[in-house]
Amino acid sequence: MQPHDFWQDIHPPSTFDRQPAEGHRGFYPAEFEDGRQLRLPIRELADGEHALASLIINQASFAVEDALCASLAEKVRAFAPEVVVGLPTLGLTLASGTARKLGLSRYVPLGTSRKFWYRDDLSVPMTSITSPEQLKRLYLDPRMLPVIESRRVLLVDDVISSGRSIAAALELLASCGVRPVAIGAAMLQTDAWRDKLAAIDPQWPDRVVGVLRTPRLKRNDAGGWIPIF
Repeated sequence: MQPHDFWQDIHPPSTFDRQPAEGHRGFYPAEFEDGRQLRLPIRELADGEHALASLIINQASFAVEDALCASLAEKVRAFAPEVVVGLPTLGLTLASGTARKLGLSRYVPLGTSRKFWYRDDLSVPMTSITSPEQLKRLYLDPRMLPVIESRRVLLVDDVISSGRSIAAALELLASCGVRPVAIGAAMLQTDAWRDKLAAIDPQWPDRVVGVLRTPRLKRNDAGGWIPIF
């Protein structure tokens, strides 16, 4: 398939083999809770022996985006969130759509671009697995403080992998006196994030909700990719 074909269609359950004998080639079929499948491109890591399945939600079709937001909204509804806070950049798409599905009138976007009215005390340093060498700062617009204070906050990102971005957001919200009731994501990529969040608070891993789950992949002797856990 062509690179631009990824993230465009959701397929019925069992359309693709979850454990092909030769290993996965070109894509990994991530599954919704009801068994529907979404083809994700396999991104080879620098060591040449391992890879990850990739989701870029702002390149997905509206149908895929809508399905991810709807599924996440249903999964977090039990936490009764009153406001959704989204992480930049790709998490903003998911946060906006999830807030709509929850029947909320707005969401609160965090940002990495400093506006002149922002305050340094409402920011923290942040790195991510997709740009590990780029040190950014994560900001909360001061005007949004009244929107999240004393509210049941749902923190949303598109993909949780290393947990570094979520950890930065938790630090930023904590500086505002806000503790989210839950953390939501379109995809939980491996379980590497669990230790990072558990080091902040042992309860956090149990308050993370994901629509899709994908493993780390290892190249096999046939040149395909097999899941490792």
